[in-house]
Amino acid sequence: MYELIQVTDTSYYVQSPAKIGLYRASQDEVYLIDSGNNRDAGKRAKRILDANGWTLKAILNTHSHADHVGGNQYLQSQTGCRIYAPDIERVFAEHPVLGPAFLYGGFPYPELRHKFLMAESSEVLPLEDSCLPEGMERIPLPGHTWDMTGFRTGDGIVFLADCLSSEATLEKYGISFLIDVQTYLDTLQKVRDMEATLFIPSHADPTENIAPLARLNMDKVYEIADTILGICREPADFGTVLQKLFERYQLNMTFEQHALVGSTVRSYLAWLNVQGRLQVEIDRNRLVWRA
Repeated sequence: MYELIQVTDTSYYVQSPAKIGLYRASQDEVYLIDSGNNRDAGKRAKRILDANGWTLKAILNTHSHADHVGGNQYLQSQTGCRIYAPDIERVFAEHPVLGPAFLYGGFPYPELRHKFLMAESSEVLPLEDSCLPEGMERIPLPGHTWDMTGFRTGDGIVFLADCLSSEATLEKYGISFLIDVQTYLDTLQKVRDMEATLFIPSHADPTENIAPLARLNMDKVYEIADTILGICREPADFGTVLQKLFERYQLNMTFEQHALVGSTVRSYLAWLNVQGRLQVEIDRNRLVWRA
């Protein structure tokens, strides 16, 4: 774990719970793509930089989830590097309480205010093309979060952030977090049709052919949607839908899973409603969903 793996002359990644990308812009200046899941990840990344005599020019955050920005504060305090993140993601990274507050739908109770859902705050600037090293380009990948962004390097390496999960993760957790179902499907379709020297997802093995995994993730979305529609053949409130999904996918209800899966299920309900496949109504002071 935390091994530096070189894939081209200038592109690397650090094998960690959420992969940290590294791009060497010159002999001694590098950019990180994300910073790991916590302060310890930042420390380990700093050791790698020091061991190679590299100066950290900037951190490019793909999105604001704690496992991708967790090392920001430490690395910024130690190196003075700039940190860039896209649009809404920047605001969430600067104000970490917004993450669990969004998931919960109000001020989050203590069991949601911890490092798994809240990274330490860091000073983050808007991500623009002018922030990137020569030859690198942004790839919009929304759906998992509002404005998630991937990166393509000049040597054909594509860092895909969290836009898809590994087969093992899909099997284990069943329901992957997302915010906008339709936008997520559009992103998966775009990724399915991409070509690159190598694709590096944050939570799946690097691969030269991303299409099969993209299709697998798309199929899982449609499977979950069909499962929700089956549950809602009879009018069901949100709590009932969530409980039955946890039972169907044999998930363990924790405070974090209730927040993450619950937020995702609300997004599915809204998407199915927009599609006309699910209607929402008020019944005896309950919000209920009906296929």
